Amino acid sequence: MNGEPDFLRTLRLEDTGASTGETILTGVSHWSPGGRVFGGQVLAQCIVAAQTTIEGRDIHSMHGYFLRPGDIDIPITFGVERIHDGRSFAARRVQAYQRGMPIFSMIASFQRPDSGVEHQDPFPVHTPSPESLPSAASILSAIDHPVAQAWAERSIDLRHVEGPVFVDVQGEHIPHQAVWFRVDGNLPEDPALHRAVLGYASDLSILEPIMRRHGVAWGTPGVKSASLDHAMWWHRDGRADDWVLYTQESPSAQGGRGLAFGRMFSRDGRLLATVAQEGMMRVPR
Repeated sequence: MNGEPDFLRTLRLEDTGASTGETILTGVSHWSPGGRVFGGQVLAQCIVAAQTTIEGRDIHSMHGYFLRPGDIDIPITFGVERIHDGRSFAARRVQAYQRGMPIFSMIASFQRPDSGVEHQDPFPVHTPSPESLPSAASILSAIDHPVAQAWAERSIDLRHVEGPVFVDVQGEHIPHQAVWFRVDGNLPEDPALHRAVLGYASDLSILEPIMRRHGVAWGTPGVKSASLDHAMWWHRDGRADDWVLYTQESPSAQGGRGLAFGRMFSRDGRLLATVAQEGMMRVPR
């Protein structure tokens, strides 16, 4: 794909005025299976909404809850509340609404550029290059199913190191995996936008280590999954339209829920972000 990624239009929010001290914006959704809003989309939209009320600070953490399924055919309203503005840090609460009910709620913190001690976990050694792996699009386009065909056209190139879990789980059933991803197109030179897009991508495959551990694929009949809550910490700026390695692991699954952690590394080895998510995972007996 050349030019602008098609999903980028969902991150262009319209300011529709202020009410009760909040900044109110609206946005649209892209296609998603079953007509439900993709969680990473509304998460990224909330980040963009909060950023419209911030100057001179970068998002460094967010904590959010997925409250209700969203409808892709209905515009989403975003209400941004200014919780705190300090000398170094600022905090915002963002609620995403449809039909007058919240579908996602987030609190995010922003910080002015600062210096201090620095360290990071090392980049995983012996990781295959993305060029040596098949793309999710090439695998999905060969599957005769409308959902697979539609996902094959999405604007993020995703490549699984251990192999995908679209139809089945091949190899050892282990609670960890790694994927390479990048936006299939060009993004503007805007670090805040790249951080929002990393937030978008963070929800694409984070529950898959839970599935892989139990030999469950997306195509397993009767499997049901949904994101419940999500946390993310941005450590360093990176480009979402260049290759990012997303390592993922699940330490526990129980009670119809599973927990997963992820780390995003730039191709040159810098740790860009850390992710945590708990999701509903129900598998037919």
